Amino acid sequence: MSRPFLLLAVLGGLLAASASGSPSAFPGRIALPNGFQPEGIATSGQQFYVGSIPTGAVYRGSLRTGQGAVLVPGREGRSSIGLKVDRGRVFVAGGETGKAFVYDARTGRDLAVVQLASGTPTFVNDVVVTKRAAWFTDSFRPVLYRLALAANGRPGSTTATAVVKEVPLTGDVVFQEGFNLNGIDATPNGKTLIVVQSGTGKLFTVVPKTGLAKEIDLGGATVVNGDGILLAGRTLYVVQNRDNTVAKLVLAPNLRTGRVVGRITHPQLDVPTTAARLGSRLYVVNARFGTPEPQPAQYWVTRLPR
Repeated sequence: MSRPFLLLAVLGGLLAASASGSPSAFPGRIALPNGFQPEGIATSGQQFYVGSIPTGAVYRGSLRTGQGAVLVPGREGRSSIGLKVDRGRVFVAGGETGKAFVYDARTGRDLAVVQLASGTPTFVNDVVVTKRAAWFTDSFRPVLYRLALAANGRPGSTTATAVVKEVPLTGDVVFQEGFNLNGIDATPNGKTLIVVQSGTGKLFTVVPKTGLAKEIDLGGATVVNGDGILLAGRTLYVVQNRDNTVAKLVLAPNLRTGRVVGRITHPQLDVPTTAARLGSRLYVVNARFGTPEPQPAQYWVTRLPR
C-alpha cells in the first residue's frame, strides 16, 4: 500500500473510532440514576443539570461523556421541577412547596430558599432568568412570581424593591381546571416573557412589568400538553409530554403569531417534560409519568436534532 493510501486508511480508522464509542461522540442517550424521577433540565456549556421531583436533588453531568453525579442531595421538604442555570447558580422551581431554591452550580451549596407562594393550592412549575430577575410560573394560580436579582445575578435586591413580587396575569389568559401555565422563557432583552398553558395548548406573551398576557395566534394549531419551552431566536420548541413530541414553531418578529413547522419524535422519548440545547442539538429529559414502579425505574436524557 502506498503512503497516501496508508495515511487515508489510518485517518479513516480514527474517524470511525471517534464516531462509535469515543468520549467525544456525545451519546444519544444519557442515563440518570435509577428511580430519580426527573422533570427539569438545563445546560451550561457542555454540562447539564437535571432535577428530581420527589426529593429536590439535582444531578450534574457531561453532555460529551454522559457521565455525572448528584450535585445537590435530595432532602425532605424539597422538590425540583423546572430549573435554569445562570451566572454560576442553579435556580429551581419547587412545585408544591411553593418555594424557589437556588444552588451554587459548582459545589451544590445552598444559596437561597425563597417562599414564593403562600397558601394552597400552588405548583411552582418553571423558571426563566433574565438580567435582574428570575420569573416563575404557577400552574394553579394566575400569577407570575418575580425573584429580584442583584447586578451580579445574586438572589435578593440591593434596592427598596421587594425580593419577591407576585405579578397577577391579565389579558387573554383564562385559567381552567387542572394544570395551566407551565413552561416559561424570555426574549434576550428580558422585556417579553413567553408561557404555555398545558390544558388548552395556547401560547402567550407576557409583559413582565404589568402581567398583561396576549395570546400568540397559531392559526388554529395548538400545543396541548405543552410542558417546557425553549426559545432560540424566532424558533420556539414546545415539549408536549403525553404526546412524546417536541413541537417546533416559528414566531413572527413581533411575537403576535406563530406557525408549527414540525414535530420532532424519537423512539427514546417517554413522556418528555423539558428541553435544553447545545449547538444544533436538543437534550430532552424523560419523566416517564405513569410508570407503575417509579422508584427502581430507569430514567434518561434523549438527544434530538433541532
